[in-house]
Amino acid sequence: MNATDAPLAEARGATAPRAVRLEREDDWEGWRDAARRLLAAEVPPEDIVWHAADSADDLFAAGQELPPPPQVELRVPRAFVDLAETAILHSDPERFALLYRLLWQVTHHPGLLSDHADPLVRRVELMAKAVRRDIHKMRAFLRFREIETEDGASRFVAWFEPEHHIVRANAGFFVRRFAQMRWSILTPELSVHWDGAALTESPGAERPQSPGDDAFEEAWKAYYAAIFNPARLKVGAMVKEMPRKYWKNLPEADLIAPLIASAQGREARMIEQSVPRAEERPVSLAALAEEARGCRRCPLWKGTSGCVFGEGPADARLMLVGEQPGDEEDRAGRPFVGPAGHVLDRALSEAGIGRGEVYVTNAVKHFKYVMRGKRRLHQKPDAAEIDQCRWWLDREIGLVRPRAVVMLGATALRGVTGKSGAIGKMRGRPVRLAEGTGLVSWHPSYVLRLPDAAAADRAYAELVEDLRLAAETARQV
Repeated sequence: MNATDAPLAEARGATAPRAVRLEREDDWEGWRDAARRLLAAEVPPEDIVWHAADSADDLFAAGQELPPPPQVELRVPRAFVDLAETAILHSDPERFALLYRLLWQVTHHPGLLSDHADPLVRRVELMAKAVRRDIHKMRAFLRFREIETEDGASRFVAWFEPEHHIVRANAGFFVRRFAQMRWSILTPELSVHWDGAALTESPGAERPQSPGDDAFEEAWKAYYAAIFNPARLKVGAMVKEMPRKYWKNLPEADLIAPLIASAQGREARMIEQSVPRAEERPVSLAALAEEARGCRRCPLWKGTSGCVFGEGPADARLMLVGEQPGDEEDRAGRPFVGPAGHVLDRALSEAGIGRGEVYVTNAVKHFKYVMRGKRRLHQKPDAAEIDQCRWWLDREIGLVRPRAVVMLGATALRGVTGKSGAIGKMRGRPVRLAEGTGLVSWHPSYVLRLPDAAAADRAYAELVEDLRLAAETARQV
């Protein structure tokens, strides 16, 4: 890296901007070294013109050598280094200047990087985000095709068109992922090659230089068609994650349109085969509970003692819905028998409700946990797991037909209504349900988790108050 000569330097005089030429478009090391020298010499951003190797010279750039390396190491926030190392790979020709301007401002205002509303910080962060997205797309949508070399050996070649200067930065991923293969990745700007021992580079290539297909193509298409799940198809989300510009490089791309077109019919057939006909559906809670024991709708059944179904009178006017069984509930096979169950029993008693009068169940029927040594620690169910279990909860509610349903916590709220909400704001406000009236309250485990005794007492009192309101609602409806 050196400073460039410019014929009009004398015409501009001493105030002419300093031109800095970098060796490559992705020359992070060169930019960092130049930036350190310029910053130590207190050269302001407006006095510098940056160039990459292939860019045109600025006619007004003065030919000045870079200042010497600083004698004292410059302290720069690690967050800036991480951000700049990624953003410099962006294709924006102003990126070198933007990064130096940000570096200049950060050294004068150390807290600037935490101000994400600052226009310069925001712009550089968006550049880094775009680079990371392009790196991900290359890893996700690059497809190798096998060719036979002159010596009869196999080599794998892929074509990709990145939006930014990411090829060198991404090459290490493919070396680690395909270390035993001999491969080449061709792009318009740069090509990289791996021979099993060393990574080399060559100039950019053109699309016709990459192979069109190989012997494995048909097998891959058959596999893709077999795993295509129409029930989970969301065309908008798929196109957003896999933009159409990448389709031309994917063997399976020819299948996408017909698979989407046939998805609706395939989904209807899947539903018809998986949902029991009306005469086959359970007509009692006992039959429904027996069927639920074999549930495999989500992976939560693995490693548990089994499905923990609801219990209580089949004609209960009041139903309580919690989150999921805990460790003790999983071992006992009954809902609300652990610490949270003891809190619930006490709250029911204070509200004048007998436990035997209500039907108690959970939105999720299996215990979700993570192992910590020999202990199973509770994990909150995610939205997909809650939604999968709604199939059972909806039928429980349909068979019991309660007059009032108390949703204990956010998981119960989503399980019953399919929607999310803030428990504190929804308390005391009736929710219209297909069966009866819904009311929202704190889960007993929330009361147990509150570290502040006064806050726990308030939450417990509100739980009792909500149970009283639910009992009154059940009697009136």
